[in-house]
Amino acid sequence: MATLCKPAVSVPEHVITMEDTLALARSLHADHPQLPLALRLIENTGVTKRHIVQPIEETLRHPGFEDRNVLYEAEAKARVPEVVRRALDHAELRPADIDMIVYVSCTGFMMPSLTAWMINTMGFPGHTRQLPIAQLGCAAGGAAINRAHDFCRAYPGSNVLIVACEFCSLCYQPTDLGVGSLLSNGLFGDAVAAAVVRGEGGTGITMERNGSHLVPDTTDWIAYSVRATGFHFLLDKRVPTTMEPLAPALRTMADQHGWDATGLDFYIIHAGGPRILDDLSHFLEVPPEAFRFSRGTLTEYGNIASAVVLDAVRRLFDEGAVGDGARGIVAGFGPGITAEMALGRWTSSGGTVSAAARDRQILAGAGRSPERVS
Repeated sequence: MATLCKPAVSVPEHVITMEDTLALARSLHADHPQLPLALRLIENTGVTKRHIVQPIEETLRHPGFEDRNVLYEAEAKARVPEVVRRALDHAELRPADIDMIVYVSCTGFMMPSLTAWMINTMGFPGHTRQLPIAQLGCAAGGAAINRAHDFCRAYPGSNVLIVACEFCSLCYQPTDLGVGSLLSNGLFGDAVAAAVVRGEGGTGITMERNGSHLVPDTTDWIAYSVRATGFHFLLDKRVPTTMEPLAPALRTMADQHGWDATGLDFYIIHAGGPRILDDLSHFLEVPPEAFRFSRGTLTEYGNIASAVVLDAVRRLFDEGAVGDGARGIVAGFGPGITAEMALGRWTSSGGTVSAAARDRQILAGAGRSPERVS
């Protein structure tokens, strides 16, 4: 069975704090009629700091879409290799062991994809499959995990490398003055993350089921307007309400697998903002502490788009509090409104107990019927 191994995550060296963000908003938009609302929303994100690829003085300038995209490519090539090497080390694999690379990013564009550059320069085999995903936004981290899982099921014993490269600061648009845009300027950060899904062996989350769900008639709630100046992020004020229809989708997938979404051992959830996590805690009936890994990412790095779920998984590894057989859910949310969801169990490289056997052990110890494992 496919196992998601420990991710490697890197954030750029330039830091902007919450205090810096609020001060900039006050100085740049002193006459904005909704500045008090924007400041309050930024403060409520709980983001204490973010990391960006340029000093803030450079970030606030807009040299044009072409120059920004050139910088995106240069920064990706400079930062991705080291993160990939660490992810391979975590999985105890070499580039020659990788059968497919899934590259996700929504903050820059390259064709050929960075996957082709990686194969040419980092020792991956020429026959390595390439799967770039550019239009799922923050949901792409979950989608990458799910497509890797699918590939490993279709080709048993294969290994898939996932790379998420997000430089959200390169999408800053100084002329976008809506409250949603001002909030975004205080929420998003930059990061590179990578992880390996091993078809056999490895320590981490052994994937058992995955699925997708689209909330009807919400395609314009999270979107890009692509203009001569680049990507203009559109964020509807109704986005925070999406957990009410998405929580049942998570419950349904867990029910179909014989699990209770309310009683899992770990939750890896995209941290789009604190309201998302608070609402999901309410609708899934799980304590807020269950989302501590996602909240940690949000607090320390901001919303790093597709890299959020990988960083939250890294935090699960670092906490070291789960044992073999612990059950959990991974979910990324993004444009569409789309949810990419997966269920899996914690497995150590020495663990050989099958999933069915673990369920029998859990049921026997708890005295429960097999219809609902909690």
